Amino acid sequence: MTPVGEEASATDEPEEPQPPVGHVRVVYLGPVAPHWDVQSDYGDAALIEEFRQRTLARLVLLPPHDPQFRRNRERVVRDAERENIELDWDLGEPVDSSPAAEGAEGAGGGDHTAEA
Repeated sequence: MTPVGEEASATDEPEEPQPPVGHVRVVYLGPVAPHWDVQSDYGDAALIEEFRQRTLARLVLLPPHDPQFRRNRERVVRDAERENIELDWDLGEPVDSSPAAEGAEGAGGGDHTAEA
């Protein structure tokens, strides 16, 4: 029965990175709900719409400074990786923020893209 396991692992090994099937940008709109918008530059419309619905369901009432946002953001990132969708985040913060500004903003996160 060992050959079956070897065959299965042989077919799993050549996992080369595939090009993304779509691109999504999650944009923070501000402190008044709805907080988030999901925008797409390219990709299958049905796939992007399903991803958009799942993303908005996870983020619907969460501003970036909410502790639950961090957990749900990781879920969105994993979902994008599973679907092979390129994911960017626009949290409305400047990319080159000073340490003083980051301290004043709290746990809103400092990175602006989620690429793994």
